[in-house]
Amino acid sequence: MLMTDTVQNSRSVSLAGFCQSVEKNWQAKQGGQLDNLVIVFTALLGLVIFLLLYQFRALDDNRLTSWQWVFSEVSMLKVFFILIAGTVVAYVFSIISILDRKPALFLFVSSFIATMFLWGGSEVIIDTSRYFVQAKYVELYGVGYFLSEWGKEIMAWTDLPLVPLLYGLVFDLFGENRLGIQVFNTLLFSGTVVLTYLIGSMLWDRTVGFYGGLLLLGMPYLLTQVTLMLVDVPTMFFLTLAIYTTIKALRQGGTSSLVMAVMAVALAALSKYSAWLMLSIIPVIAACHLSKEWRPVVKRTTLIMLGGGLLVGIFIVIKLDVVTEQIRLLLGYQLPALGRWGESFTSSFLFQAHPFIAVAALAAIYLAVKKRDTRFAIVIWLLFLVALLGIKRLRYIIPILPMVALMAAYGISQVANARVGKFIVSSAAVFGVVIAVFVYMPFFMKTSLTNIKTAGEYINSMNTDAITVVTLPSHRSSVNPAVSVPILDLFTRKTIVYQRYEGRTPRPEWIERSPLRFTWEFKHPQFLNGDAVLSKATMPVVIIFSDPEQILPDQIAKQIVGYRLTNESALSDKVFRYQTIVRVYEPV
Repeated sequence: MLMTDTVQNSRSVSLAGFCQSVEKNWQAKQGGQLDNLVIVFTALLGLVIFLLLYQFRALDDNRLTSWQWVFSEVSMLKVFFILIAGTVVAYVFSIISILDRKPALFLFVSSFIATMFLWGGSEVIIDTSRYFVQAKYVELYGVGYFLSEWGKEIMAWTDLPLVPLLYGLVFDLFGENRLGIQVFNTLLFSGTVVLTYLIGSMLWDRTVGFYGGLLLLGMPYLLTQVTLMLVDVPTMFFLTLAIYTTIKALRQGGTSSLVMAVMAVALAALSKYSAWLMLSIIPVIAACHLSKEWRPVVKRTTLIMLGGGLLVGIFIVIKLDVVTEQIRLLLGYQLPALGRWGESFTSSFLFQAHPFIAVAALAAIYLAVKKRDTRFAIVIWLLFLVALLGIKRLRYIIPILPMVALMAAYGISQVANARVGKFIVSSAAVFGVVIAVFVYMPFFMKTSLTNIKTAGEYINSMNTDAITVVTLPSHRSSVNPAVSVPILDLFTRKTIVYQRYEGRTPRPEWIERSPLRFTWEFKHPQFLNGDAVLSKATMPVVIIFSDPEQILPDQIAKQIVGYRLTNESALSDKVFRYQTIVRVYEPV
């Protein structure tokens, strides 16, 4: 009887276990099916969002990559089908366990490769001319001369010296070619992606960090800026480095951590004046780390701020006259003009970044307040500052984008299923890369400034050591066409002898109010005057026009008698007023 009861009990236990196992498997299957449905819905939503953005592209008022313009060179349907293929890639990524393998390495390599597809583009922002000239001074005359003459012989405008100095060192080490600058900037961008991951991991966990780093790829405008010879992406790197090293120093202490934080703060401050405001995040970081043991945090924060301030202060004392004039220019000219140069947040955060990022960032604010998560103040501070000051030009707020990505990552990390979260993030990243490579890149290659790149490539193939370059007055734009000469120098290995043609110059009071004022106050360096022993009579002549129908002045027409037109780069666009038509004339 006892044995019978035991057997019956054993059978009952086995049956119950079997039923529980079946129930768990059924629940897992149902859960998996639900997750798949959510992923399918998210994929369809992403494609619908693209179609909606295209239909409402008139709302995009970005000054460089507005969706009103960029689809002029590419079919919307072609991009749509590429996005469908990209969505499949995003799904495959969502089921691969990357987080458990080397997330930092994956982020670095993937962001570097994604940006490489944009290396073939042209320089589409004329500010490049300033940074190239400053960098070439470093290459030709050395660091000592650059630091001594910066702000004197070397026009500084409202720039700080660090980034042009680094560009000059790249020229000195690897030769004067644009590819070296693009590799350098891409390394800084990929470094920023990894730093974003590290910040998110320190503040919360690896998931938030990984999502934040990957979401930087979901911002197509940002990707286009990486390959340009500007200062915004390097500033973003140094500011993100300052944030990371400060958090690490406040948490861990130690001499090496504090020294790293001090150096990073100084580097960020010497990159761009706007970084001075953004470094106000340091007290916010300190406030979020105050606890019962508050004295070490206050002490470390004080050391970081005093140390960084001391290094920057030494620079200010040495260059006091230059810095004073720059700040006067910033406050009296650029600050009042911010309202006129602005772009809407609708453009910046719905068109120039995947809308998932904006929605997730807004959701994150609610979640952080609900949880009373004080750490969130660190990542929202810079966006709050930008909104408070009314800075609406996307290019000016590039340095804060890693924090925006971390805000969105915080929101997406709250999604219960990791697969769904990874799919949302990866589909946003795919969107950013596809738009940058297949929409923005073809658009840039059809703008008039591409003529300078094309002409430079042709000039490199010519059997000559030097060329004469002449710029004619612009008929359509308020840009001083002389600034195109340094950009041409960037794309050619030949020695340039710049010949000034004194056309009509705008009135001084107009120049002072112009958004392109720097182009008229631009100092042409001595190295663009060429070698005095060069014989201008035998050199090819390169003429930069603003209009293909522009008539040559008599002085220039006489100069090219006995020359023949051998090359013309004459792309024109209807988007930008500043046009550059380049013609090359060689002796018969």
